[in-house]
Amino acid sequence: MSVRLALIADTHLPRGDRRLPDRCLDALRAADLIVHAGDLSHQSVLADLRELGPVAAVHGNVDSAELRRELPESISLELENVVLGVIHDAGPPKGRLERLRARFPGADAVVFGHSHMPLHEKGDGFQIFNPGSPTERRRAPHRSMGRGTVEGGGIEFDLLPLP
Repeated sequence: MSVRLALIADTHLPRGDRRLPDRCLDALRAADLIVHAGDLSHQSVLADLRELGPVAAVHGNVDSAELRRELPESISLELENVVLGVIHDAGPPKGRLERLRARFPGADAVVFGHSHMPLHEKGDGFQIFNPGSPTERRRAPHRSMGRGTVEGGGIEFDLLPLP
């Protein structure tokens, strides 16, 4: 059996008339689990995501006090014999893969956010993935989110560019 993941971070909502793009909403609805790597900003965003499907989330540095009380700083999810770590801020780029491997010693992969820069890095059977932001690209080439597929004891990630 496979598990389809929708991976988002840094939504920073609500803000003005900003919203999640339709392509992002479609991917969230199609997933077996929505994973949010922090900086939702407001409790209403978490409630809206929960209307789309099951959600696993961590808090980020700009989240409301209410979200910071409800959501942990990091989590480890067990999905079909794969362990996925989730954290918002993975620290500076130098040594990030090794640092996250040490922070989540039993994990096969870690999803993180904070930088708004999409990233997929692999090393010795371990991988890290930043889906970027679906709402605020900053220095990234485009807004984005990620998808993950857990199957056969492994996990694969792909980046979904958004308009």
